[in-house]
Amino acid sequence: MYLIGESIHIISPRVKEALAARDGAFFVQLARRQVQHGANALDLNIGPQKKAGVEIMEWLVDCVQEGVGDDVVLSFDTTNLDAIEAGLKRVKRGKAIVNSTSAEEERLMKVPELAARYGAKLIALTMEKEGIPVSAEARVTIALEKLLPRMEEVGIPISDVIIDPLVLTVSGCQEYVPQFIEAVRILKTALDPAPMVNAGLSNVSNQVPAHMRSLIDRVYAVMLSAVGLDCAIANVFDRDLLEFIRVVETRNDESPRNRLLLALYDAIAAGETLSPDVVDMSDPEQVAIYKTVQILLNQVIYADGYLAT
Repeated sequence: MYLIGESIHIISPRVKEALAARDGAFFVQLARRQVQHGANALDLNIGPQKKAGVEIMEWLVDCVQEGVGDDVVLSFDTTNLDAIEAGLKRVKRGKAIVNSTSAEEERLMKVPELAARYGAKLIALTMEKEGIPVSAEARVTIALEKLLPRMEEVGIPISDVIIDPLVLTVSGCQEYVPQFIEAVRILKTALDPAPMVNAGLSNVSNQVPAHMRSLIDRVYAVMLSAVGLDCAIANVFDRDLLEFIRVVETRNDESPRNRLLLALYDAIAAGETLSPDVVDMSDPEQVAIYKTVQILLNQVIYADGYLAT
């Protein structure tokens, strides 16, 4: 799985503080550490930054490229199109990623043209002015009828298109969670060649107690891998997450836990549910994985204490 490191994000108080102070050493170290932990690209989320966006993005790109090297892939994550263009102009080598457009009329008119002009990959969200539809089919329809035709119109090749059906939290938007899985499955089979498909992985555990987030993220990653997810914006510092991805990618069955993960992967790939018969109910780790699968498939209503029930 192609991993886009999520840690340079304005929502983080430490990132916000370092950005305000123009603390270059902080961003150099954060970028280096993400690459060392397996990030294939780095997301630079500076927020809207309506006034200072261009200057901030230029400065941040210079910091990151200095710290990691010119060949690092950067993902420009802001609604400020001038800031995105400033970042694209600063890229020294390789393809960048524009994150993102939606199917909203103004964004769909402007953002793909910008990405095409600089030969960048483009993340396209299955969201319209009315919001994000619940069903997988409705999200796929937005991709097929609005997003992909616009990419073709401006000359972005299918290999540079990354569709994002939008992960929402299991805490409050639980019915969306299994629908995202099915949206990925359909997108990877509806076209030949198919576009890449992305997930903002940690969104699934947003508003969940901190100590439970990693388990939800990594079980969801296994399930999404099974339906062909290509890339994820994720926390690459989560070693357990990277281990779960490694297990299913290498088909490593050396432990009972790994064999359960492979059984989960195979079940989801086949459009089936994980049978409780393959779960060792005397093993707390396997039970936690099984209960997490149930909430992610909306089979059991999510509550913060779901692991204890």
